[in-house]
Amino acid sequence: MPSKPEANNSAQLADEAENRAKLTLLPSVNAALVIESYNGNAAGKVVDFITMVDQLSETFAEVKEGDVSRLEAMLIGQATALQSMFVSLAQRAHHQHSEKQFSSLLSLALKAQAQSRATIQAIADLKYPRQVAFVNQANISHGPQQVNNGPGPDVIPSPRAKKSQFPQNELLVEPSHGCTNLDTGAASSPKRSHSELDTVGAINRSEKRCR
Repeated sequence: MPSKPEANNSAQLADEAENRAKLTLLPSVNAALVIESYNGNAAGKVVDFITMVDQLSETFAEVKEGDVSRLEAMLIGQATALQSMFVSLAQRAHHQHSEKQFSSLLSLALKAQAQSRATIQAIADLKYPRQVAFVNQANISHGPQQVNNGPGPDVIPSPRAKKSQFPQNELLVEPSHGCTNLDTGAASSPKRSHSELDTVGAINRSEKRCR
């Protein structure tokens, strides 16, 4: 069995390995590593890594609480830097005598311009979020019309749906004459034109029959 000092040393090494693994997965540490790699030449080696991680952690907490002022400042700085890149590349393209060099620099200048414009749009969306309105169809009619909503957006009609049957004509029902149905029944057989008039009933006519 290992001695007590050896057991304590093994436990300490395991804790250190676990802590290093957790630090490696922290977003603030990952961002600080990238920032240190790219900004080392500009800011120098005097930048403290732990201080940078703490500043990033503060930014994360502010955004979580709804304060996006640092993000706005960051985007404004990026838009300004991209605009400076556009101006520099456009000027360099203007002084080129080779068509290939001119096209290459001008293409890079326009890309920087497009990125600057996209960053400005991101600032506007961050400060003034777009409102998305969900409006349902309203039943509005002028006069005696009836407005019926069709199926909702989640209902997709079948392309082979059968045609709906027409409802019964209400004019075929006339209760005022004592009848409930004025339908003439089955269609009569065709006859020649100018046929003799059929005889009618007596002077008082026959009684109306209801079908």
